[in-house]
Amino acid sequence: MYYLKELKALKHAGRYRSREVVDNKILDFASNDYLGLSHNKTLHISTCQELSSFPLNSAKASLLVNGYHQIHQDFERALCAANGFEEGVIVGSGFNANIALIEALVRKSDVLFMDEKYHASGVLAASLNGLNVQFFAHNDMQNLEELINKFPHAKRKIVAVEGIYSMDGDIVNGNVFSLCDRYDAILIVDEAHSSGVIGKNLMGAYDYYNIKIKPNHIKMGTLGKAYGSFGAFILASEHIVEYLINRAKPIIYATALSLYDTLLAHNSLRYILENKTQIKNEIKLRQKIIHEILGLQIEGLIAPIVIDNNVRVIEIRDELYAKGFAVGGIRQPTVERAIIRVIARLGQSAQELSELCIYLDKIKK
Repeated sequence: MYYLKELKALKHAGRYRSREVVDNKILDFASNDYLGLSHNKTLHISTCQELSSFPLNSAKASLLVNGYHQIHQDFERALCAANGFEEGVIVGSGFNANIALIEALVRKSDVLFMDEKYHASGVLAASLNGLNVQFFAHNDMQNLEELINKFPHAKRKIVAVEGIYSMDGDIVNGNVFSLCDRYDAILIVDEAHSSGVIGKNLMGAYDYYNIKIKPNHIKMGTLGKAYGSFGAFILASEHIVEYLINRAKPIIYATALSLYDTLLAHNSLRYILENKTQIKNEIKLRQKIIHEILGLQIEGLIAPIVIDNNVRVIEIRDELYAKGFAVGGIRQPTVERAIIRVIARLGQSAQELSELCIYLDKIKK
């Protein structure tokens, strides 16, 4: 029993985790399926029919060794057209996308400036090669600028932020775009929780702030959240994507994204663009419910309710589960203070969300 003491310590601290098989009878306010597309059978059936017309079912190899198919290229081009970028590449997951970006782009003579609440995958990538990483206070552009000015001789300055932060649910400070332009810094925006949720065309933070895409801009997004599929994408200028294809290990040494997931995500992209008005109205309705009942102003679909007690947050999560609601009970080290994380996803009705919020309001009081 090589790690028994460590497991006991996790249990004692209220930080022990385990897998539980999904109960589909429980109302889902815990997953990142923001638009409910994981339940859209029309998208699934049309994807299966389309895939059946191809001579193969799987990618079979890496993108660079006979694994890059027309399905991949068509989706990459559609993503570029929808988001205004020159070039794109799809990868196996958002975690791998962050590893690919940061491990490949940040070299020894560069400095990486990362928001202190950036996703764990980016933090891990930044620790791999002894890189110069400077963490700035969350969404604090003054602190970021002060740090940038401390490294005037850096070969490249690279800034990493999230479009919507996965636990706090707050949107990136819009001043980061002009700041990075002013200092000629490469800007990575992790749009995992914002793509499909915010913006005029629901494409994320770049879209939300109406940013004209420039050569220093990079967008990463995931397909396993709002798009109801699996995988991720990286959009950037042509030369940056070309560089990643030649240097990023998760791109070079991994089997290409499955053809089914790619096709499904492409169909989801079409669905989002074609139904954006209806989707935005549904999102606004859920934001209104959260605000009126819980007093929280949310900019996406993530509602964090601070509990600040590892044991109590799990008790609340289990209480709600017994009433038929699945929510996230998030503890340290994922967050600084334990929270109940509610996803006001479109896969559940506004009435069901109201019922959950009423229960939560009683618990809070």
